[in-house]
Amino acid sequence: MGVEWLVLFDIDGTLLHSGGCGRAATRLALQEVFGTTGVLDEVSFAGTTDWQVLLEALVPAGFFAEDIRRDLDRYERAVAGHLARIIDEFPIRPCAGAPDIVGALRDDPAVLLGLVTGNVQSLVAIKLRAAGYDPRDFRIGAFGSEGWTRPMLPPLALDRARRLAGLDFAPERVVIIGDTPGDIECADSIGARTIAVATGPFSIEQLAAHRPDHVFADMANRDAVLSAIFANGHAR
Repeated sequence: MGVEWLVLFDIDGTLLHSGGCGRAATRLALQEVFGTTGVLDEVSFAGTTDWQVLLEALVPAGFFAEDIRRDLDRYERAVAGHLARIIDEFPIRPCAGAPDIVGALRDDPAVLLGLVTGNVQSLVAIKLRAAGYDPRDFRIGAFGSEGWTRPMLPPLALDRARRLAGLDFAPERVVIIGDTPGDIECADSIGARTIAVATGPFSIEQLAAHRPDHVFADMANRDAVLSAIFANGHAR
């Protein structure tokens, strides 16, 4: 049996609790690359991309979007360096049930695992390893330096999955799992199904208002979550 399913995970608040390490590293990198943190304290990271965070923090401080785009590569290197240096100071831990779900999907030959994350790519392996995941389990992804809005990312991940697997994935066999309304809404860009988990800053009720296909308090109920992932396909 070959690959039939594409399952794309968000990272922060979905796979792991970052303990604020990303915001701390962002603050240090902004100061290094742009000489200011702008209005970073007023910016929410939930459901955004790192590129979007930079725009929201720096444009009100007088920076132009094109200047920010030009320095994204330098920022990405800087933020990864700072995160690697400080991450041990933060209580990184996996979200409830998430490692078991990832393990079950990783071991299923019909599933291709990937990421749709607002993190720039250089941060991904650092965070995943700190929470006990193997970054190699996630074979494709789309990242926060590749789009200034979240809906720009799923089409990139889907295209990479198609090229890797050598097949087109029917929309009902693409699942995006996340903890914010942004994760739910960005799935519309590829017609994917959605599973929301209330392990981030939003409650079950808040997530349900955005009409995901399924919503859970967390991923601790292995059978229920796997059943939701495969709900529109063959019984497994």
